[in-house]
Amino acid sequence: GKSQASNFIVEQIRQVAPSDLSVLITGETGTGKELVANILHYNSFRNDKPFIKLSCATLARDIFESELFGHEKGAFTGAIKSKRGRFELANSGTLYLDDIDDVPLELQVKLLRVIENQEFERVGGEETIKVNVRVIASTKKDLKKLVKEGKFREDLFYRLNIYPIHLLPLRERKEDISILVEYFINEYSRPVKKSIEKKAMELLELYNWPGNVRELKHLMERLVLISGKDNIK
Repeated sequence: GKSQASNFIVEQIRQVAPSDLSVLITGETGTGKELVANILHYNSFRNDKPFIKLSCATLARDIFESELFGHEKGAFTGAIKSKRGRFELANSGTLYLDDIDDVPLELQVKLLRVIENQEFERVGGEETIKVNVRVIASTKKDLKKLVKEGKFREDLFYRLNIYPIHLLPLRERKEDISILVEYFINEYSRPVKKSIEKKAMELLELYNWPGNVRELKHLMERLVLISGKDNIK
């Protein structure tokens, strides 16, 4: 992008990527939170170490603890063998927790302990496992509001929010639309690059983009396909 907002995000990434600080990425769905997490990891000193991702929104409540910390054989019904959790898999690297707001309240204190002390026990285990993990989290919700409502621990929020990065919706940085359009056209119209007519670009810049960059990306993929051999009109 070329907007002031995009330039500011780039500068924030340059500042924080080489550090081990926890980063909390906020923004609406489709603004590029996972992309920023990728950039942070691969521009850090951990870039040759594991980069483990976990979508907290997709996990059933009863397996959450096991997914994060692992479990020992026989710890619960169905635990037929020991399993390493995401923290253990991410040791020496980075753990990206998407939709952090979906972590059950009763598990948040354990998550805080691991981030603070870099140690934990597997479910059903007694051995304390030490790790060295950088945590990057993201959410589309207002965590400060959830804290006030008693739905998210305040201490965990401040531990995650050491370095906040907020991604503006596309409708608030429309200067970036033309660059993104050209980028996606180049991606989807290889080997022969198509172009887009001025009127079509103006229509794209007028649209509100509730789905943000993700919506624009999928639209451009479709437009490149249906335009056939012609340019996009």
